[in-house]
Amino acid sequence: MANVTVAIDEDVLRRARIRALEAGTSVNALVRAYLESYVGSAAMHARHAIVDHADQHATRAGARSWTRQDLHER
Repeated sequence: MANVTVAIDEDVLRRARIRALEAGTSVNALVRAYLESYVGSAAMHARHAIVDHADQHATRAGARSWTRQDLHER
């Protein structure tokens, strides 16, 4: 894991530490969880890439030449 230095107003950090303590966690864990939710998961990014690709390469299937009954007769 990498370490990051962030400049935060002293009063904001103090209040964040108090709330984190009340929640049984740390400011570090809260920031990590926020950043993880902000960037999303790899699976979510893959789904977005697939949808974007499909939108850019849409095809036209034409008129349907079969009925539901045709499918069930097979």
